[in-house]
This record gives sequence, structure tokens and C-alpha cells, in this order.
Amino acid sequence: MTESPHASADRRYREMRRVTVVGALINLLLALGKIVLGVIGHSEALVADGVHSLADLVSDAVVLFAAKHGSRAADEDHPYGHGRIETLVTVGLGIFLIAVATVIGHDAVVRILEPERLTEPTAWALAAALFSIGIKEWLYHYTLRSGRRLNANLLIANAWHHRTDAISSIIALVGIAGAMLGAPMFDALAAIGVSLMIAKVGWDITWSSLRELVDTALDETQVARIRAAILSVDGVQAAHSLRTRSMGGHALVDVHILVQDPRISVSEGHQIGEAVRHKLLGLDGVTDVVVHIDQEDDETTTPSSHLPLRARLLERLQPYWRDQAFHEHIKRITLHYLAGKIEMEITLPLAWLPQKQQIENVLAHIIEQEADIGRIALSFE
Repeated sequence: MTESPHASADRRYREMRRVTVVGALINLLLALGKIVLGVIGHSEALVADGVHSLADLVSDAVVLFAAKHGSRAADEDHPYGHGRIETLVTVGLGIFLIAVATVIGHDAVVRILEPERLTEPTAWALAAALFSIGIKEWLYHYTLRSGRRLNANLLIANAWHHRTDAISSIIALVGIAGAMLGAPMFDALAAIGVSLMIAKVGWDITWSSLRELVDTALDETQVARIRAAILSVDGVQAAHSLRTRSMGGHALVDVHILVQDPRISVSEGHQIGEAVRHKLLGLDGVTDVVVHIDQEDDETTTPSSHLPLRARLLERLQPYWRDQAFHEHIKRITLHYLAGKIEMEITLPLAWLPQKQQIENVLAHIIEQEADIGRIALSFE
């Protein structure tokens, strides 16, 4: 049985919450441990690394908030759902990381300019950095696997926070070791390196989310897969005006499809459109599809938008056939708008077959007088 979109979103939120809570607890212990041992062990780099872990803890809280509210079902005010909450919060998270990096980097530069403020780290700081590297690398892989499985950009971003924390711990480790070997400036330089890395991650996250907020298309590989899936549906000849965008881990698609037979019924066109929609749902995270059926390629063919609709057209034809006896017995009139003209299919009862030639003469006169009409086909049943 297929899972409903709301149930799927709820399950996705529960998994994101579980992964994030695990990360938050670890980040809390690491942040406190590194900051305390950094102070005790006289290592500015380790304190900076602890602040980085604290920033990850804040990001975990932000992820929980965004995942909870971003997974809410669509409503009257938000017909496309609440996924952009996740995106918007991710922007805020990126800006926060840049701000943290700025503070850490500034403090380290001040210490370098004032050598008397430089300190010599102890073995406690070295041990804490080693322990942090192992734990944060494990947490990175744990969170990244879940983010990819759930197609959750917010989780993936958070995983990279863990990876950068592991890398920053390596930088802190090198700085601490260098300072312990008699070069106190190494510790401050390591703190600057950590701050630059934090700023880089913050910028990448912010830029990626801003692109999503301005409806940037999916990448070329995803779009190519979506186009191939559309063209694989029976009855589809071509696809154009394919537009894609992402919203909080979900992909949205709008497309015009050209059907192979321009004279198919409305119901068959609808069925083909539904087949396209179901083909795309779930592909590359697609959760919403809008399909427009084209009977002809409106990018290259003469548009028919100027042609009258049925009521206006029949009103124009009244003077031609209101005095003709067959007029009141017409069973069905089918209209086709093709290449800037109207093609008509008129169906009469079989009893009118003997008068076919007379009726066709009337219809031929209509074609001569009405420039909008390109063809009239007569049938009997």
C-alpha cells in the first residue's frame, strides 16, 4: 500500500528528529568538554573548536525546529506545504556560522598582534582534540547517511557541520602540538584556520539555500532524468517549458507535453497527463507535478489563442444554417484548434445520409466565408 504524503512527511520528521537529537547530545558534551579543557589546558584553538561544537549544538536545535514546522502538511494558506521554513532557517544557520567564525578569527588575530596574550597548551588540550576528531567523524557519517536517505538538505548541511568540526579539531590538534613544541603562535594560527573553515561552510549553506529561495532549477542531471521519464510515457511526443525548483528537500515540476495525436479526447489527454504525473512522483524527490497538455507545439506552431470558443463560434454560424433543416438534428459538434484554425467534426443521424451532398455544400460555403475555420468533416451515425 502506498504511503500517503502526510504520513511520509511525518515519518521523515521523526527520523530527522532522532538523528538530530543524537547529534545534539554529543555536541553538548563535546562543546562543554573542549571549552573547559581548552581553558584548563591553555589552548585558544581548542576553545575555538569548542565554540564550533557549540555552534553545531545551536544548529541542531534549529534543525529540529525547521524539521518540525517544515514537515507540516499543506493548508489553505500554504498550498505547497511548509518546506520553505526549512530553507529559510538554513539561511539563518549559515549566517550564524559566519558570525561565529568572525568572532573567533578576530580574537585570534588580536592575540597574534599582542604576543604577551599567547599561551602554551597542555597535554589535556591535545587529548581532547584527538577524542573530538574521532567522535565528530563518526557523527558526520551517521548524519550524512540519514540526510541522503531522507533527501533532507538540512540534515546533509548539519552533517557537514560535524565534518568541519572534525577537521577543525585536526587543525586545533596541529596548532596545540606546534605550541607545545615551543611555537605558541601555532595555537592562534590554528584558531584562525578553524574560523575560516567555519565561515566557508556558513557561506556555502547560505548560498545554496538562497538559490532555493529564488526558485533555482534542479541540477542538469536531475532535469535530464525527469525529461527522460516524461518522454517514456505512452502517448507523449515531446516535452517543453519544463520548469523545476526545490523546496525544503522536495522537488516541484511544471511541464507542457505534446501528445502524439492532436485530435484525442479530453479524457485521454487527461489520462496521459496523469500517467506523466505518477511517473515523476518520487523521482529525485519530486512531490508536486503540474502537467499542461498541448495538442500542438505552441512554441513553434501558429497560436490559436485568438480563435473564438464554442458559444461564440456557433453564434457566428447561425446565419448560415438556421434555415437548414439538418441544423436542429445535429447530434454532436467536436472542435479542434490546430495551427491557428478551427477544425469541426459534425455528426448527424444516419437518416440524413441521402442529403449528404446538400449539407456539404452548406458547410463548404461556411469555410469560404469564415477565415477561422479550416476544415469541416461530416459523419453520420
